[in-house]
Amino acid sequence: MKKGVFHKIWLSFAALCGCILLSVGYFQFSLPETYTVPKGQELTVGRWIAGQAVNVDGRAASAVVQVGEEYRADLRLMGLFPVKQVTVSVAEPHSVMVCGIPFGIKLYTDGVLVVGMSDVETAAGGVNPAAAAGVCVGDTILAINGEEVTTSRDVTRLVNACGGKAVTLHLRRDGVEFDATFTPARPAGESGYRMGMWVRDSTAGVGTLTFYDPQSGAFAGLGHAMCDADTGKVMTLSEGEIVPARIFGVHKSVAGAPGELNGCFEAGSLGELYVNGSQGLYGLLTATPQGWQTLPVAARQQVKVGTAQVLTTLDGTTPQLYDIEILQIKYGGLNATRHMVIRVTDSRLLTLAGGIVQGMSGSPIIQNGKLVGAVTHVLVDDPTRGYAIFAENMLETAQSVADEHELKEAS
Repeated sequence: MKKGVFHKIWLSFAALCGCILLSVGYFQFSLPETYTVPKGQELTVGRWIAGQAVNVDGRAASAVVQVGEEYRADLRLMGLFPVKQVTVSVAEPHSVMVCGIPFGIKLYTDGVLVVGMSDVETAAGGVNPAAAAGVCVGDTILAINGEEVTTSRDVTRLVNACGGKAVTLHLRRDGVEFDATFTPARPAGESGYRMGMWVRDSTAGVGTLTFYDPQSGAFAGLGHAMCDADTGKVMTLSEGEIVPARIFGVHKSVAGAPGELNGCFEAGSLGELYVNGSQGLYGLLTATPQGWQTLPVAARQQVKVGTAQVLTTLDGTTPQLYDIEILQIKYGGLNATRHMVIRVTDSRLLTLAGGIVQGMSGSPIIQNGKLVGAVTHVLVDDPTRGYAIFAENMLETAQSVADEHELKEAS
């Protein structure tokens, strides 16, 4: 009898040790190497991981380390089991004007994007000179015969001027530049020459403005890159602007078919676009957009699983708060726009939109009086759920945009 009890205790102890080892291994892999904490606060990651400062005069880091300084901290599971050592930066709490309003996007590409291929019907039959030379959908044309191209009109003009001779295209594909040389074809019964491809030099759309920083004038929106509708490629930004917009209808999401906000541009301009990147659209304001409320930006470790609210506009230009739940947090997630998994719980939003719809990207997420993130994607098979990005990441990019602009102005 005693032997059986001892065996059960031993198995339970072994299982507990195994769980602890697995948990430590998981957190070692999933937690990031660096953190930022507001002045006066200690580092805590979720409910199980606490940071203990290393060599800070035997005192709490919050009492010793000043704004702009760093310290090393040991992360411990339940305060007992070592996980990893990380770098902690101390910063002043930063507040921004949270928006949640629709905005129009006008984006002009750096170069001209190839969005489709089509044979040229010549007297001898269908040919495609560009495709035969290795040009692909998604490539960006930077120059033709050494002359820079910025619009589709430039491409048409230079190709028609070739006079039936070979042209050399300078292209960019996945960050790598190369040349392709071929002779454009003359379509039967038409004037001019054709390369066998369709191109685009600009795009436009409506998204949601997440916040702007009253101190620097920098804004952030969308939460993910703006991509070409045909190729899915990120539009390389040459220049662009954001303008006021108004929502006049909602096409509801259903499983397998995400809906969308129907909106239109309004007169005027709000700001200039400087970044179309993996974590959203960023730039500087030229006019002050409608703000909702000034809130502090949460550090990523301050975001918690549990209830929150999303601020978004489904009609007109006035945002409303809707209840959501943060289901999962990926503090060290490798995907730049999927730090959180969220679920819509508000019956009003479910009735009006079916959950998350296209155009809500950039809608601010608020928890415990702080801006914690922004909506980025909807799950196609379950539109009540989606992904979100940390607000801290968006703020870092917005600040870098403002800093770079200030340096350029100074020089």
